[in-house]
Amino acid sequence: MQTCTLVTGASSGIGAAIARRLAPQRALILGGRDVAKLREVAGDDGRNVPWPYDLRDVEGIHASLTALLEQRQAVVSCFIHCAGIVKVLPARLMDAAVVQEMMNVNVLSAIQILRTLLKKVNHGALDNVLFISSTYSIRGVKGQALYAASKGALDAMMQSLAVELAPTVRVNSVLPGGVKTAMSQRAFEDPQHLEKMKQEYLLRLGEVDDIVNVVEFMLSDKASWITGQKIVVDGGQTAH
Repeated sequence: MQTCTLVTGASSGIGAAIARRLAPQRALILGGRDVAKLREVAGDDGRNVPWPYDLRDVEGIHASLTALLEQRQAVVSCFIHCAGIVKVLPARLMDAAVVQEMMNVNVLSAIQILRTLLKKVNHGALDNVLFISSTYSIRGVKGQALYAASKGALDAMMQSLAVELAPTVRVNSVLPGGVKTAMSQRAFEDPQHLEKMKQEYLLRLGEVDDIVNVVEFMLSDKASWITGQKIVVDGGQTAH
């Protein structure tokens, strides 16, 4: 059996950066929709396995992931849920379909993946779960009610899972502030918004590596006494 780390959202942004950082140290299962990008992140050594799957289809997750683990004779010791979608919407436009799509990808898919990893197919290998959340789950932002709700649900679930799965499995969330990715690029290109961010962040504007560094620490033995925590990484933005 090959022991792997599963990273969702691994085809772009923070997820891809996490995968690239971890690749020299770990065998990876890389979840995402873009097969070409997943293969690019996976590299050519054959150790890392793409899992091309659309997490909007939550009902098929268990069967798909189970089949992959059985086919590859792999188990997952660490699960990093980085997949997420963002839509800036006023409350009047949050119809049921939009709500369901965001909750499926941001929260419900994580539940179904975790459910699979706690079953016999994973042979009890799971020992670390890390949700990539957002500071939007702890601060109010106009137009982000739905996204904030999805990340808040993820964090609330994390705390209960930490209690339920201890001491065998550690469960935590990392809450990034604004860092420049393909998803957030438009905000960084808006001069007014960029100036506002420069004033809000006490240290400096954040970079993807600031988040990846904390993820790497949370997976290490140096974080072995940390569970059930929301780790805020935001350059001091939420401090004031």
